[in-house]
Amino acid sequence: MLNFETPLKKLKFLVLREAASLAKENKLKREELEKIPYRIIQNENKAEYRCCVYKERAVVYERALLASGFIPTDNTTLDLKKIVDKDHMMYVLSAACDRCPIYKYSVTEACRGCIQHKCMEVCPANAITRIDGRSHIDHDVCKECGMCKKVCPYNAIAEVMRPCKRSCPTGALEINSDSKKAMIDKKNCINCGACMAACPFGAVSDRSYITEVTSALCKKKDMYAVVAPAITGQFGPKVTVGQVKDAFKKIGFKKVVEAACGADAVTVNESSEFAERMNSGDEYMTNSCCPGFIGYIETKFPSEVSKISGTVSPMVAAARMIKKEDKNAVVVFIGPCTAKKSEINRESVRDAVDYVLTFEEISALMSAFNIRPEDCENLPVEDASLYGRGFAQEGGLTAAIENCIDVRKDKVVFKPVKVSGKDDIKKTMAMARTKRLQGNFIEGMMCQGGCIGGPGTMIGIMKSRPQLIKFSKQSTKKSVLSNENLKKFEKVNLNR
Repeated sequence: MLNFETPLKKLKFLVLREAASLAKENKLKREELEKIPYRIIQNENKAEYRCCVYKERAVVYERALLASGFIPTDNTTLDLKKIVDKDHMMYVLSAACDRCPIYKYSVTEACRGCIQHKCMEVCPANAITRIDGRSHIDHDVCKECGMCKKVCPYNAIAEVMRPCKRSCPTGALEINSDSKKAMIDKKNCINCGACMAACPFGAVSDRSYITEVTSALCKKKDMYAVVAPAITGQFGPKVTVGQVKDAFKKIGFKKVVEAACGADAVTVNESSEFAERMNSGDEYMTNSCCPGFIGYIETKFPSEVSKISGTVSPMVAAARMIKKEDKNAVVVFIGPCTAKKSEINRESVRDAVDYVLTFEEISALMSAFNIRPEDCENLPVEDASLYGRGFAQEGGLTAAIENCIDVRKDKVVFKPVKVSGKDDIKKTMAMARTKRLQGNFIEGMMCQGGCIGGPGTMIGIMKSRPQLIKFSKQSTKKSVLSNENLKKFEKVNLNR
């Protein structure tokens, strides 16, 4: 039985399950979607989290639209082909945004009303005045430059930012000056899901492919699941990956493949690419397995794009291997990442993966098909090496490349810099751009701690990391190159 860490995760699960159930019954119509809020919010007299039941149902309805693949702010049509934006996955739920009444700079009780009043002197907008002997900021005039905070000798001016805006690595999360609601600038958004994970009101969410996948399963298509190693522990500490594999088969997937199998192939290709680049005189190279990291470099450090590895991600590698063997395959990647949903729409890899589901979505899909992983058989899972499974956490890719270089005895100096999270990545890329990087390989993971810290997970990183380590050690392939599945990738294009 699923245990939800927060009521928000439970609400998202319930809405996704309802959407999948409608797709399963071929009832994905407006009138049916409008019934979802009433099935989930049944108490007519008491609101649990919002001001009223009507507000709660409005939020659920917008979630239902997004879960079904429709833009939540559109009220005129449900024609999927007309309104779906394939390149953008993150949306603000208008009804859910609390319009947080937070100003970036505010004067605290620590203000002494000093004679020097440096804050007033440096303010370029003249937004600071003295009221009752203390400084006061006129937020209608304030430009939020931060000069007042820098000069205050008492540190009496506090800097506070909305959690969604603070979490965004590219500054794509903006606040509407009139409505005070959050907005997403599509040009700068990299679909990393940081804002979704940060918002305590659940006002930002990702568009889902759950209804498309459900329909394909019901049509008995040749469905293949490529499953990220971070799935360990997502259904509880006692549920094995083998049981999850059986659950996939029970809902209609023809075959389940570890994404870590693709990671082993990526390691071999990327380590060879690294050696070639270093021998050609390149200063450094970055990994290419994290779409959030790639998007960040393209958006904020375009001058460094050429340093990104030309190797595909493990997801794409595994998918191309599957489609090499079965031309009718419909590949679904299951992982913790929302950025993967935009990765599959990149021109160079559209041939590989058809759909992406997060762990939140796959759990709802299983529930819609009345499948409980804890009741399933423990099937063998033997696709990947210990190192391939390690890709799910920070430093895992580096360890895999080191293993490959060591086993092959490549004559190249490997000096990795391992970073995760927006702040460390920003610092590292700034160092690289100014030629001050203390290394020649950057392993960048946009989510803190790696994929196991992704926004689409069911459980937190502290609970999932021990499970991942345990699962990795269960592999009988103790070296990347000992994976016999590598032969399947010899005829597969591993270039982006």
